[in-house]
Amino acid sequence: MAKQKIMFFDTTLRDGEQSPGASMNVEKKARIARQLEKLGVDVIEAGFPIASPGDFQAVKEISGIIEKSEVCALARSLPKDIQSAAKAVEGAKKPRIHVFLATSPIHMQFKLCKSKGEVVKQAVDSVKLARQYCNNVEFSPEDASRTEKEFLFDIIERAIDAGASTINIPDTVGYAMPAEYGALIRKVRERVPNIENAVISCHCHNDLGLAVANSLEAVKNGARQVECTINGIGERAGNAALEEIVMALQTRKDFFQEFEHSINTREIINSSRMVSELSGLFVQRNKAIVGKNAFAHSAGIHQDGLIKKKSTYEIISPQEIGLEETELVLGKHSGKHAIKNRLESFGIKITEQEAEAIFPKFKAMADEKKEVSNEELLALAKGIKSLI
Repeated sequence: MAKQKIMFFDTTLRDGEQSPGASMNVEKKARIARQLEKLGVDVIEAGFPIASPGDFQAVKEISGIIEKSEVCALARSLPKDIQSAAKAVEGAKKPRIHVFLATSPIHMQFKLCKSKGEVVKQAVDSVKLARQYCNNVEFSPEDASRTEKEFLFDIIERAIDAGASTINIPDTVGYAMPAEYGALIRKVRERVPNIENAVISCHCHNDLGLAVANSLEAVKNGARQVECTINGIGERAGNAALEEIVMALQTRKDFFQEFEHSINTREIINSSRMVSELSGLFVQRNKAIVGKNAFAHSAGIHQDGLIKKKSTYEIISPQEIGLEETELVLGKHSGKHAIKNRLESFGIKITEQEAEAIFPKFKAMADEKKEVSNEELLALAKGIKSLI
C-alpha cells in the first residue's frame, strides 16, 4: 500500500517570530529560509506582509531565493492584507496565500463584532479574492477548536467552494485535548461534503503542553499537513515543535507506518541552533530532541547500559538528527564504567585496580562540582597511574 505524504508547513518565520523578543531582520529571515529548504520543509510561511515594511520585504526576498519549498504569506480576510500578501509572493516559484478569519463565538462577538452570516461572507469573499492572485490558497477558521461544529463545517465547505485548496484547523489557544482534537479532524473529514477537494492541515499551540500530541492525533485522523516551528517557538507557550513531530513519525514507524515525509532529519540540529542564535531564544536544556540534555546521560546505571547497548536508554541515534555522538556527563551520579569508557576514548586503558583507586577521588571532586571535565579526569588518571 502506498504511503501517505505528511507535508510540513513551517511557520517559524511568521508565528515563531511573534514570540516576544524574537523579531528578526530580512537578512536573518533569509538565512533561516534557506536552512528550512535544506531541512526539506514543504511550505515556508515567510511572514505577514501587511504587518510592517520589513515583514513585506522579508517575504519578497524569500520568495526570490527559495527554489523547492512553497513560500506562503499570511493575510487577514481583508482586501488590503490579501493584496499585500499577493504582491510579496508574486516572485515565488511556488506561491501560497494563507487567509484567516476567527469563527469561535467568543472571537466573533468580542473581537470581530460580526454575525455568523457576516463572517461567512467575509471568508468566502476573501478566498475568492486571494484566488484571483494565486491558485494555491489556504483558509484558516481561527480558534476552530472552540468553534460551534455545524458552523465550522459550513464555513469550511463554503471556503472550499470559493477556491481554498488547504483547510487549516487551528487550535489557536491550545485548548483542545488530543482525543478531542483528533475527533474534530475526523468529523471535518466526515461532515464536510467537498473536503476531498482540499488538504486538511493542523496548527496547534502549546498552552497546555499538548501541541505535539494534538498534531500527531490530527495526522492519525486525516490531517496531511502539519503546521509547526523549529524549537516550538511561537505566541505565548509556542507552537508544535517540528523536530518532535518528525522524530515521533520517524522513531515510531510501527505506529505511523502508513505515513512518509520529506524532512532531512540530519539537518534538525543545524536548524535548531540557527533559529536559536538568530532569534535570540535559547533552547531549554531538557527540550525534547534538540535540548542539550536530550542525548546526555549522567546516571551511572544509564551510562553503564548505554556503553553495553545504546538502545537501552536511547530510542533515537544522535547521528540521525545531525549530532556526532551521545554525551556521557561525568558527575556525582556516574559509575566506574563511564570513567573507564571516557579514558579509553583518549587512548588511556586502566585496570580494575586503577579504576578502584580513581573512583573515590573522582566522587569527591564530583560532589564539589556539577561536572568533572576531561582535563580533570585525565589529571586524576595520571596521578593514580604514577602511584600504582
